[in-house]
Amino acid sequence: MLFALASSFVTLFVVLDPVGVAVIAGSLTRGMSAEPRRSIAWRATAVAAILMLVFAFAGAALLQALGISLPALRIAGGILLFLLSIDMVFARPSGIRSPTGPEQAEASQRHDIAVFPLAFPLLSGPGALTSIVLLMERAATPADAALVIAALAAVLALALLGLLYADRVTRLMGVTGANVVSRVLGIILAALAAQFVLDGLAQGWPRS
Repeated sequence: MLFALASSFVTLFVVLDPVGVAVIAGSLTRGMSAEPRRSIAWRATAVAAILMLVFAFAGAALLQALGISLPALRIAGGILLFLLSIDMVFARPSGIRSPTGPEQAEASQRHDIAVFPLAFPLLSGPGALTSIVLLMERAATPADAALVIAALAAVLALALLGLLYADRVTRLMGVTGANVVSRVLGIILAALAAQFVLDGLAQGWPRS
């Protein structure tokens, strides 16, 4: 049980990347007073939590309605997470985890950045949504599913703390420090992604 909780926590922590999001939020909210920063942090976390919970409980049913098998989801999700891990290891932004160029330009013109880009795609992007569906699908019992939700709640709580103290995190770590942490987490995510692909192949490959 503890292993399942730790595995879910590590996966979600790596994909949501509270440290990296805090650094980005610090740059986006530079110059704001404390009250708007707190409001943005709470609303961004709340929106991300709603998106993640919707996919946690309804994602598998949606895929089934679309005729997508769970082994196919595991393989596709593993490949997507592996691409994300490559971006993390080489510290290069992509549309998987961070806004694209046009999206960044749009975000710079918005006064409210809580929903976009903080809640989506930074916190609950494609990689995070895929991960929560895979983790819930892998949960064999209601207790295992509860552990996944508990791990999600813990990671989102850390993300909230990072957003609330984004200016301090930015000063403490800086861009270089955040990239170092991102590279280490990217290596872990690459291994987790490979495991998802192997599980999908083992489940979907026809046995003779």
